[in-house]
Amino acid sequence: MECYLDNSATTRAFDDVADAVRRAMLVDYGNPSSLHKKGVEAERLVKEARRNIADSLKVDDREIIFTSGGTESNNLALIGTALAMQRRGKHIITSGIEHASVYNPLLFLEEMGFEVTFLPVDGHGLVDPEALAAAVRRDTILVSVMMVNNEMGAVEPVSELSRAAKAKNPGVIFHADAIQAYGKYRIRPRREGIDLLTVSGHKIHGPKGSGFIYIRNGVRVHPLILGGGQQKDMRSGTENVPGCYGLGIAAKEIYTGFDGRIDRMYALRNRLIEGLADLPGVTVNGYPDRRNAPHIVSAGFDGVRAEVLLHALEDRGICVSSGSACSSNHPGISGTLKAIGVRGELLDSTIRFSFGEFNTADEVDYTLEQLRELLPMLRQFRRH
Repeated sequence: MECYLDNSATTRAFDDVADAVRRAMLVDYGNPSSLHKKGVEAERLVKEARRNIADSLKVDDREIIFTSGGTESNNLALIGTALAMQRRGKHIITSGIEHASVYNPLLFLEEMGFEVTFLPVDGHGLVDPEALAAAVRRDTILVSVMMVNNEMGAVEPVSELSRAAKAKNPGVIFHADAIQAYGKYRIRPRREGIDLLTVSGHKIHGPKGSGFIYIRNGVRVHPLILGGGQQKDMRSGTENVPGCYGLGIAAKEIYTGFDGRIDRMYALRNRLIEGLADLPGVTVNGYPDRRNAPHIVSAGFDGVRAEVLLHALEDRGICVSSGSACSSNHPGISGTLKAIGVRGELLDSTIRFSFGEFNTADEVDYTLEQLRELLPMLRQFRRH
């Protein structure tokens, strides 16, 4: 049996998404800036995609800007906002468990003279709103906190964090990295006090190389890509019509029958966690219930290195991760696991299982069966 349990890294596209991408490449392949029929057809696909995404968030179509994915969206949100607001202040606040596409742009901004405060998290990976409020200053211009942690599925209290920050300084811009949250939660940026929201298409069964950023009307963001002035001068360059259209189809489908989809995913997560609890020497990180995201299980395995277990499972047809796929070129101990207080011997023994729309209970049972066989053998091998 083949079991793909690494959906936080990427997902298989929905069939309708693949069909939409093919259509945009072979039929409606015009440049959306062209005035002839082919251009108008392509522009219509981009507008439809933007409308689907805006509908999912209950925002204005004009507040959605297409990008090449989550990394570009996060860079635009952070660097673009910092450049636009630097005359008001140069202080930025974030958490200590952000994705590299947030963390590294902030390090870049530090080199440019901005000051970044990294807030600690508790043992479940959560930022304390009171700690955030205490850190906000008169010169604070931006707060950036992810909605769902990509490694262990912590769900941040974004609404509370935004309220706390804005109560202290109403001029603060609040950015939420929703790359692991979009499609798993109903997100309402206006109601939740989110000024900037970033999403990646390939995490929701859409195309790779697609993504978007929500920029609330009135928020100033300096563009990072300059050129022909597409997308209201915010992101120049000919729109990736296949990517945009496929992303729009994925956005619509991921929120169709939403409650049933999430219940089914939580059922798979619970099934895996209950099975792991029966295995000796296994520790699940984060909350085991619905306080955690529905699609992520982070578990430490005493006496087994994560890389060894990952490849042993791979040999049995099971794909999992030892952390964020985006950090695979920079191996090392996870900062997230350190931040939540995972004990030292498990820092290099933690595996992430993550579910998507195509996973089944049989796959969970098969994975548990293989773990029951593999763990004693791998532990014995390590002792010798």
